[in-house]
Amino acid sequence: AFDTDTDIASIQVNNYGSTDAKCKVVFNNGPEAPRTRNIEVVAGKHKTATAKFNRSIIKMRISLTCTPK
Repeated sequence: AFDTDTDIASIQVNNYGSTDAKCKVVFNNGPEAPRTRNIEVVAGKHKTATAKFNRSIIKMRISLTCTPK
């Protein structure tokens, strides 16, 4: 995970497996509503999920859940 800007967070999800994966990423920045992103990561590839918030990020919590497609 890395911060792109003071109000944008992102995570790169790598799929090292041999099957495609369906992933759910939840970005939580405290008082604001959590941002949910659903992505599909092809086997052997990677994908980036990004979320923009209204305020500067002080503490970011990211929940990642992936299942085989």
